[in-house]
Amino acid sequence: MDSLKTFKRYTESLGKQEQIMPALFIGHGSPMNGIMDNAFSKSWKDVGRQIPIPKAVLVISAHWLTRGTHITAMNNPRTIHDFRGFPRALSEVQYPAPGNPDLAHETQKLITSTTVGLDHEWGLDHGTWTIVRHMYPEANIPVLQLSIDYYKSAAYHYYLARELTELRKKGVLIIGSGNMIHNLGMIAWNKIDEHDYGYDWAIEMHALFKDKISAGDHQALIHYEKLGKAAKLAIPTPDHFLPLIYLLALQDKKDQPQFFNDQLVGGSLNMTSVKFG
Repeated sequence: MDSLKTFKRYTESLGKQEQIMPALFIGHGSPMNGIMDNAFSKSWKDVGRQIPIPKAVLVISAHWLTRGTHITAMNNPRTIHDFRGFPRALSEVQYPAPGNPDLAHETQKLITSTTVGLDHEWGLDHGTWTIVRHMYPEANIPVLQLSIDYYKSAAYHYYLARELTELRKKGVLIIGSGNMIHNLGMIAWNKIDEHDYGYDWAIEMHALFKDKISAGDHQALIHYEKLGKAAKLAIPTPDHFLPLIYLLALQDKKDQPQFFNDQLVGGSLNMTSVKFG
């Protein structure tokens, strides 16, 4: 029945005029969300059912940090289990979505601000497959990853991401995968199962980030290090925050942010996610 519904949505979409695909920032949190049926994963499933079926998915994951910018360009990206200390069941998950070398080449050409390398080694890390397997469980939609050059500023990434806008018009779903607030060193493990628990500084930044996103104040978020001491606690390293910068750069004039999975976890993390379009 699900397959019939998916096919119906696909055939209906063929008859419609070209539309701009939504763009997402998703707080991915623990790798365990990849196999758990919880509020977070249910929201990912809902989003997958509600938006148009993409021709491909391009993910900017907090877990692929490189020198320079690279895009996966293989036909069959491997499932990467880039974590330790979790149940064996998580490490046994395979998400056999195809790649799309043609789209990798097209994206390479779209980005003129830097040279983009075509990667044939990486695959899909847990910042990607733990989310996308809930959205598209049949693994029948091509999935690619674009790496984050860890040696560049947030402003650099913002203007690079602007060059990806054309992909939204071509049916590509772009997802930034990280966490706005991500301080693993300060997690309150005794509060990890308590709903929406956050330290004072996390509550402050949780509200501030949403206010800036709602106001379209991209510059304040690009220069997050100027937002004070609480911001430094929320973003001790930029890896999980930079995927949000990619989403902001993709915002169209008509896009209004829609927040989901909007809660704090373990004191020093938040799962807040954003949809444009």
